[in-house]
Amino acid sequence: MIGTPELIMIFGVVVLLFGATKLPELARSMGSSVGEFKKAQTESERNLKEFEKSLKEPTASKKTKVQETAEKLGIDIKGKTDDQLLEDIQKSSEKPKEVSQP
Repeated sequence: MIGTPELIMIFGVVVLLFGATKLPELARSMGSSVGEFKKAQTESERNLKEFEKSLKEPTASKKTKVQETAEKLGIDIKGKTDDQLLEDIQKSSEKPKEVSQP
């Protein structure tokens, strides 16, 4: 951890490098940089929380492509996982198609 003597030495070096007239401008730019960093940090944290929330939400309202395909083929999708639906889709594709006669 940096102690008081080290901080005084760093401040002295900064005054020598930039001069007393540039210090307020330097402090303002550092402050705005810290502000921008905090904004970006809070925004990324909010995006992460929204992503985690979307993962936890039930997918009942969102249908996967497997579920949509199964419904189009007339397969009941209630209570079935995507793997089970894929098996049902595969079985239905192996069945011979019924030909309607005029």
